[in-house]
Amino acid sequence: MSQDILPLLQRIADSLERLAPAATKPLDLSAADAFVWQSETGWLEPVPSVSRVHINLLQGIERNKDILLDNTRRFARGLPANNALLWGARGTGKSSLVKAVHAAVNLDPATPLTLIEIHREDLVTLPRLLTMLRDQKRRSVIFCDDLSFDTNDASYKSLKAVLEGGLEGRPGNVLFYATSNRRHLMPRDMIENERSTAINPSEAVEEKVSLSDRFGLWLGFHNCDQETFFAIIDGYCQSFGLDLPRDEVHAQAIEWSVTRGARSGRVAWQFIQDLAGRLGKKIVL
Repeated sequence: MSQDILPLLQRIADSLERLAPAATKPLDLSAADAFVWQSETGWLEPVPSVSRVHINLLQGIERNKDILLDNTRRFARGLPANNALLWGARGTGKSSLVKAVHAAVNLDPATPLTLIEIHREDLVTLPRLLTMLRDQKRRSVIFCDDLSFDTNDASYKSLKAVLEGGLEGRPGNVLFYATSNRRHLMPRDMIENERSTAINPSEAVEEKVSLSDRFGLWLGFHNCDQETFFAIIDGYCQSFGLDLPRDEVHAQAIEWSVTRGARSGRVAWQFIQDLAGRLGKKIVL
């Protein structure tokens, strides 16, 4: 072979190397307790520190707290457990509860549990993620925050098959938790439109709402009353060392909630951040 052609062959080989897909990294669920699914690269991005509050600071949702914690602990121990849909008013602690329960379960080193967040727009890639997790020894909860579907959005069909009913179905080492403002995950006008235009209205509606039936647990969240709102505020003040007279704090909290037009865990947390900032106190979660 002529020596003149060797540099050309080398350049061709280098070009082909650059065009070849990067080698897939081996999946290591022990790298972190939580991950975010990156659908474009097919990779689980470790989350070094999860943004969450301690489960004891979540007030006014005791029954939901007990149910989800028990369900998650059973799953972590290898026992039967249900997919869970946390639905209800915004800012009432749905996603905070999922993250707090995960942290509480992981306090037991004998039952390590991975939390994996998947974005709503990436649900079509959920089967690929499940394939990656199927043979893993460590058990995982896949979490989708603010799950809902709009008109002409057919991606809910693939989610139905994955949760229950498909040939492979959900792997035994994976659970699915979702939060939503809608109990049936569909807007009411979408359901009503199906009822008015379909040949068989009842069948059309069943098709739309049957996704929520794939969740064995339905946990409802509602705006809290003033007493619960104060309990949330008091818990935060005690935990973060915000030393002000209770009556003064409550008066400020009422004014804050009126300007926001709501009483909820999220509004309480926003008030506490403002109060801590004014007092020159840092909040360490």
